[in-house]
Amino acid sequence: MLGEAARAAGYRLIVRDEVGSTMEEARRALHQGEPGKLWIVARSQKAGRGRHGRQWTSPPGNLYASLLLVNPCEPALAPQLGFVAGLALHDAAVRVTGLAAPRLALKWPNDLLIDGAKCSGLLLEGESRAGQFAVVAGLGINIASCAQGTPYPASFLKAHAPQVTIEAALGALSDAWAARFATWQVSGGFAAIRQAWLERAAFLGQTITIRPPEGAVSGIFAGIDASGRLLLETPAGNRSFDAGDLFFGPPSNHPPEA
Repeated sequence: MLGEAARAAGYRLIVRDEVGSTMEEARRALHQGEPGKLWIVARSQKAGRGRHGRQWTSPPGNLYASLLLVNPCEPALAPQLGFVAGLALHDAAVRVTGLAAPRLALKWPNDLLIDGAKCSGLLLEGESRAGQFAVVAGLGINIASCAQGTPYPASFLKAHAPQVTIEAALGALSDAWAARFATWQVSGGFAAIRQAWLERAAFLGQTITIRPPEGAVSGIFAGIDASGRLLLETPAGNRSFDAGDLFFGPPSNHPPEA
């Protein structure tokens, strides 16, 4: 069930037992004329996916959700919604587990960490159709289990707070999204979102390696700019990145590129 604040803000919910992916269900709803502010949740997915088309394992017991928004903003501003969603994930985890920063942290651009292990992620996709611009935010939270043998350490909420349920996590997440999205919508709202995100950022001021398409680069994680680009201080000068996988430490500390 959605949280009380989310329902009051006009958000609605559809729950499925099993789907290919909640993101595809959201796209299908969009193509059928759905006006948006719709959460779609599945108990399991057969074809869940993450960034860069990676498969996302989706066993029962975890939260698999997508949020469909229609005309939420100009297309150029849509990437900022990833930070809004990240904060909502962090807020929800705080509410249902009782944990807080620095044990809970946000890893650029889209992961929630507990004690350095990934327990949640999100995927943001936009689509222009019939004069409308829609955004689908796919959000997954490891509640009862996590994938094994991943390149990055993984964890799940019940390992830290056994009382957590899917229902409680969804209620907390939907309320947190409604609140953070309302903040973002006001004039200059991303400045507040950016500041809140940086207060929860993993590895800020530390050595990281980022892997954009053109190749790995290491340096000091200096934050994010006014558009959400990652800022990296390197021996060759300061650089900014729109996308890329982030790993803590120099290249010797993380797996080779696939």
